Amino acid sequence: MTADMPRPRPPHLVRETNRHGTVVWYVRVGQGPRTRMREAYGSPEFWRDYRLAVEGKPLAPAAGPKPGTLSWLIAKYVASAEWSELKPATRKQRHGFYRAIEKTAGDELLSAIDRRAILAGRDRRRDTPYAANDFLKFLRGLFRWALDADDVKVDPTTGIELLAGNNDDGFHAWTEEELERFEAKWPVGTRQRLAFDLLLFTGLRRGDVMRLGRPHVRNGEFTIRPEKTGMVVIAPILLPLAASIAAAPTGELTFIATDRGRPFAKESFGRWFGKVCRKANCPGSAHGLRKAGARRAVEEGATESQLNALFGWADGSWESATDTRTANRAKLAREARSAPAPSSPVRDRRRKVFLKQGLKNPMVGPAGLEPATRPL
Repeated sequence: MTADMPRPRPPHLVRETNRHGTVVWYVRVGQGPRTRMREAYGSPEFWRDYRLAVEGKPLAPAAGPKPGTLSWLIAKYVASAEWSELKPATRKQRHGFYRAIEKTAGDELLSAIDRRAILAGRDRRRDTPYAANDFLKFLRGLFRWALDADDVKVDPTTGIELLAGNNDDGFHAWTEEELERFEAKWPVGTRQRLAFDLLLFTGLRRGDVMRLGRPHVRNGEFTIRPEKTGMVVIAPILLPLAASIAAAPTGELTFIATDRGRPFAKESFGRWFGKVCRKANCPGSAHGLRKAGARRAVEEGATESQLNALFGWADGSWESATDTRTANRAKLAREARSAPAPSSPVRDRRRKVFLKQGLKNPMVGPAGLEPATRPL
């Protein structure tokens, strides 16, 4: 019966609930100062700090980053439920960024990271707009979470805009010459060519191409939910790709497989395909093939909406807008080069007059005459 009775609270230990509904514990001896307990109630570390506080001694140094610093906030974020809900690829990308920024600013107090500091960090990366925008987006995700968790009072990224301009992701888009070089090295029927064709003719990311197999195909179309966006992609199996799949060795569940017929691990596939590219004297990457496929689709008349559907991009994504704009400019430039130069009878007559006068440049008139054109 005594086991069911509430145990008396140790002396000098105070339990309070703050305005956010969080239970906090303090130690206060008499009218002395209050010492807040940092560790979880009931843990050995909690009772260690309790004894030190009762004796008037400083608490043991906290393990890990100093509370209130950027490293401390990042450590809390990567241990949160919100972090675990992110896609694995997103967590890996952001984790690498956070580790890098901790090396230079991990000990910085959160109170010192204001709007001006965020702007300065973004602008230092302005020569690489994609990296500058990642800097802003990843810190925005961190501070929005921190604001909801009541670890900061203000989100310093609020109202700061992404940089406009060349937001290319830094991956080289394969040229037509490189595509032909690879095809000459690895003919249809090889695993190397099958990997190449899957990346080029599906527009899927490397991780999704590795998952693609016969279970995803029905009535000449494949259906897959990409890991990154979660948006279902339904697209046709194009004839060149169908021929490549039929001729090459494949796995039971996935088209791309190792020599033993097993699915590739993501990192292993990247290393293997990199070696394959180098043997073909191609500097391209798996992602670069995806960009080449997008370029081809645009040159054949695909719209931004069609690109979004084919590649699983969100509506209004900068990827489709950038690829569409780049391909359209290239198409216009090629058309301009193939068009004959416009002729002007007036201009031709003026050129003959200048040549008779011995002038080499018909755009510059003789002394005392107005020039042919004036800068605005």
